[in-house]
Amino acid sequence: MQEETSASIRQNIGFNLAAHVLAGGAGHPEKPALVIAAPDGTCETMSHAALGRAALGIATGLAQAGIRPGDRVLLRLGNTPEFPLAFLAAAAIGALPVPTSAMLTELEVARIIEEIAPALILRDEAVACPAEPPCPVLGPGDLARFHALPPAPFHMGDPDRAAYVIYTSGTSGRPMAVIHAHRAILARRMMRGGWYGASGADRFLHAGAFNWTYTLGTGLLDPWSMGATAVIPAPGTAPADLPAIMAAQGITIFAAAPGIYRQMLRAHPAITAPALRHGLSAGEKLPEPTRARWQEATGTALHEAYGMSECSTFISGSPARPAPIGTLGFPQPGRRVAVLDPEGRPLPAGEAGEIAVHRSDPGLFLGYWQQPRETARRFRGEWFLTGDMGEFTPEGAVRYLGRNDDMLNAGGYRVSPLEIEQALQSHPEIGEAAAVELAVKADASVIAAFYTAPAPLDEAALRAYMGERLARYKQPRLYRHLPEIPKGANGKILRRALRETHEARHDSA
Repeated sequence: MQEETSASIRQNIGFNLAAHVLAGGAGHPEKPALVIAAPDGTCETMSHAALGRAALGIATGLAQAGIRPGDRVLLRLGNTPEFPLAFLAAAAIGALPVPTSAMLTELEVARIIEEIAPALILRDEAVACPAEPPCPVLGPGDLARFHALPPAPFHMGDPDRAAYVIYTSGTSGRPMAVIHAHRAILARRMMRGGWYGASGADRFLHAGAFNWTYTLGTGLLDPWSMGATAVIPAPGTAPADLPAIMAAQGITIFAAAPGIYRQMLRAHPAITAPALRHGLSAGEKLPEPTRARWQEATGTALHEAYGMSECSTFISGSPARPAPIGTLGFPQPGRRVAVLDPEGRPLPAGEAGEIAVHRSDPGLFLGYWQQPRETARRFRGEWFLTGDMGEFTPEGAVRYLGRNDDMLNAGGYRVSPLEIEQALQSHPEIGEAAAVELAVKADASVIAAFYTAPAPLDEAALRAYMGERLARYKQPRLYRHLPEIPKGANGKILRRALRETHEARHDSA
């Protein structure tokens, strides 16, 4: 794998992420690349040849609009195929696509625009965006017209150059812009055997929307790179309807976040999908009861993967090497992973420390956008620090022990409690605030907000206030008025104390 990121690529024709993805279907151009499937059996299909024509036609349209290599193109698109097509188009001509969640509010998008200064915004009118952004805006109709344009040539170059930017939440309390290189798509090949157990003959069904980065990678780019077929549920498909799509479409590999598995299994204790080989889970920690229920419902295994925005997934179970119960799985073949002590020294099996990945990993990010100090802070010598705690088992699997930075998880999205707390504290009646993740049952948790105020606030009004400031997935599901927020001697919020006290109180409510 790493030979393809070597000097031979740089010195010859160079490399391009989009060219690599679209080459996967070149040997069978009329094979379905994308199927948008509805529960009633209807579907829309795009072949590998049509996928390439549409992506490179859009690339020509972007170039004609003045987009040049290195320009940022902000994606504010809905749950449609134009999202991955625009991503590939921008990458094809050397621009930097910036995919963002359609759930972000106008204020959140305004901050992103100020930070990355996009040269162009691709926007669906139904998706929040400032009314008068400081750059041109094109819509889905424009992109659809671009499909028929002549194909743009690929911008080839150093595989280590920037390819795209994605946003995640950081401990600073604001989302961080993560820059990835073109080589990141090559690193994802380690997942084929180390997690997916997949080939070009597979039919992937990913339960997420087009405009989620988990779907973009696992559900679309990776299947296309290997010449497989990607199936995406039609917009509005409920989790309970997914088994019908699995059966009708001959799905061999199903991928979703744990929350989708929980909802689907509640509706279907037994699932009939004759072609299904196994399921994939990522985005948040997979509860063991959910894994067991999937096995019972389908007769197939469910393989979990661990990763983050800065390095996709690099620890997982797989059909070839299932994860031992209670672990995340094993470092994927070709990955260098360690558990470090506070001084940055690798620890032996059985000793807890911080999970880290080696800086030579081709899937590791280039850095945070214009944040060299924050980028440097995440490294300890030759290791990138994940901020998560774990330990190796004697067999070489990694056991997850929790987050050491109090990050929250909302339906597969990592969310900083500081971002939620800052939004709460902007309320004129709120003094102090704390956000924590509370377990509400054995296999489910929610974000809870605690606040001080002269009196409890009207919850509906408070929800509306937060709805104007935070994307839906970041908004608390529970609100608790407290006389004071517990703090330690150093003045830091005791989030663990809040969890321990209020999880018990919630369970008994």
